[in-house]
Amino acid sequence: MTITYLQNFFNTQLTAVLSWAQSPNFYLQLGALMTALLIAWLTAKGLSSKLKSRFPASETSPENPANRRLAFLPLPNIPKLPALFLPLSSLLAFALVIHLLNENQEASWLIKIAQGWAMIALIFLIVRDHVQNEFVSFMLKWVGIPVVALYIFNILGPTIGLLESFAVDIGEIKISLYAVLRLFVFGAILFWLGQMLNRYGQGLIREKGNLDIRTKEVFAKLFEIVLYIVIFLVLLQGVGIDLTALAVFGGALGVGIGFGLQQIASNFISGLIILLDKSMAIGNYIEMEDGKAGILRKLNMRSSSLETYDGKIIVIPNEKFITSSFTNWTHDDPRQRYTLNFSVAYDSDIPAIPKLILDAIKQHPQVLLEPELPDCEITEFADSGVNFQLEYWMSGIDDGPNRVGSDLLMIIWKTLHENNIQIPFPQREVRILNPQN
Repeated sequence: MTITYLQNFFNTQLTAVLSWAQSPNFYLQLGALMTALLIAWLTAKGLSSKLKSRFPASETSPENPANRRLAFLPLPNIPKLPALFLPLSSLLAFALVIHLLNENQEASWLIKIAQGWAMIALIFLIVRDHVQNEFVSFMLKWVGIPVVALYIFNILGPTIGLLESFAVDIGEIKISLYAVLRLFVFGAILFWLGQMLNRYGQGLIREKGNLDIRTKEVFAKLFEIVLYIVIFLVLLQGVGIDLTALAVFGGALGVGIGFGLQQIASNFISGLIILLDKSMAIGNYIEMEDGKAGILRKLNMRSSSLETYDGKIIVIPNEKFITSSFTNWTHDDPRQRYTLNFSVAYDSDIPAIPKLILDAIKQHPQVLLEPELPDCEITEFADSGVNFQLEYWMSGIDDGPNRVGSDLLMIIWKTLHENNIQIPFPQREVRILNPQN
């Protein structure tokens, strides 16, 4: 199939049409076509009136819960149903005319063209008004309708032949423009289905109550990997690429790509290692070596996401968790020990301060009395006062909504203030040794 052949095909068809348009049969079909359209228009108008009288405007409103469409099998969108009546009535009227003309190809040629356009219009209106899913709507508009149009007008075969004529040979593999287009179309459909299956499958795995979080994540990732490998192989087989012939070429290509995708492969393997060695899990509070910290929200194939308490998402390559150190604050036990420092003046009752502070902070509901009791110790005799350190245990991270340290500092200040204990400020004593000079 070449462009010259296609041009000759269209020229032949055009010559036949022009010759036929000058015959009496053309005017007979034109009259029959106009009559069929008039009957279809009157029928559609009558059906629309009956529908509006049967379903008032309030009942056919899109806001009515009864008319809300499902994602994949939409319920009838009643307010837009009348738009379908004209092409549907036209199809029936054209079919009746063709039957009356005894299905003679030459006698009903014009009617069949009009019937094809009516079919295309009907499909387009259904897709536009009654298909809610964006991907399905896009594929039907830009792939499904053009293919149907080519088939209806009997030029699908020549078009495929033309696309197959543009081809290159790579070893034993022949790659044509038609194969590339099929690859993109079927690839988009298969990977869209894969995303839905992946979400559904991972949801089922994560709902298993007899597995811990880490095991669920491992199985979820393995399910995702196997699913997309199967989809890729099905795609290659579906578009006509011989997997046996592809093996040698794919091996050589894989070596070259391997060097370029080295970092991606490293992150992917690191993600599996993290899940298998149970060093961290979803919900753990992680602090990296460079100070970045947050709650682990996602552990993807390439990277992990930490959510900070101010709402930011930090994306960290999985390899970082293998090649550098990090702190998992909530790995085995959510209880953590924290310290607070404060100072008092030298003229204070130093021996009484630890008991005053400990009695006060023990009243806080988030201060734990185990595994160790809170402790208050002298750490230093500083220049301006005596420094104390308070040690306490609490559950969770002392940050964000669980900020206990601020409450305890306020309790310390109130306790010192109520007992007339001063918090010192920096001061210096200057002595003049020779006042006469």
